[in-house]
Amino acid sequence: MRPDFIQANTNGRLHDARETSLSPLNRGYLYGDAVYEVWRTYDGVLFAWDEHWQRLLQSAQALHMDLPWDAPMIWREIGRTVAAFRETTGYAGELYVRLQISRGAGTIGLDLGLADGPDFTLLVQANKVMPARQAQSGYTLSLESTLRRNPANALNPAWKTGNYLNNILCLREANSRGADDVLMINLAGEITEAATSNIGFFRAGELVTPPLSAGILGGITRELILREVAAVAGLGVTERVIAPAELNSMEECFIMSTTRDIAPVGMIDQQPYRVGPGTLTAHLKSAFAGYVRRYSAIHPELKLP
Repeated sequence: MRPDFIQANTNGRLHDARETSLSPLNRGYLYGDAVYEVWRTYDGVLFAWDEHWQRLLQSAQALHMDLPWDAPMIWREIGRTVAAFRETTGYAGELYVRLQISRGAGTIGLDLGLADGPDFTLLVQANKVMPARQAQSGYTLSLESTLRRNPANALNPAWKTGNYLNNILCLREANSRGADDVLMINLAGEITEAATSNIGFFRAGELVTPPLSAGILGGITRELILREVAAVAGLGVTERVIAPAELNSMEECFIMSTTRDIAPVGMIDQQPYRVGPGTLTAHLKSAFAGYVRRYSAIHPELKLP
């Protein structure tokens, strides 16, 4: 097993991800002019395949990017890439699958008409498990104090693009204070999300989470929790604006994303939250695991090599 190995597939060519595969003139590299999606597997089944694919199409449309590939073609390439990864590493566990599509290369310049046509890159690696410390005590977050989440009427966070400087710089500040992740606020001073995860809270037995209008990514895990899982778990849900001043009145906190699914937060700066067995976060995570098992059972066609 090579735990650090990442299998790549660039425009159909399989290779070690450390190898050069795209032109230095690629617009994804030069300008962040790209869209992407990340999937993960459960029991070898690629989870929420269609939901992620539809969001990819929406992001591409928002960037006026025409994609020449359809879902069946990309699915075949994912299968080839996964098979190559398994063969190279001998790894049989759960996978992380990332698809990035750039507008292509061409003459240097911002004009979209200079692009010569889209490129795709698939990356496959082992899906990382939650570190033992965070699993036991929860992640630590820190409220951003210098920068703000980029607003929807500038570069909409709902678009899953290759431009992550806002998230990176906000995360850098939180890391400099010893936190695992950042909690970003928008220009109105409202809670939005973490660097790569949506956020939720429990107060008085109810799940509370910022609305999409706060300027957040419409996370697939978030959507499934709000639409499917919370009701099955017997949990009420409220989407509303959350002010930083409310953080000390929340009883539990968690982050939600594709790779982490539901992960507890034990501390935001100096504010602690309940973590561990018996919490509503643990109950929600268990309910989500049940949803995943049902999904895997009814989608055998999404089983990867």
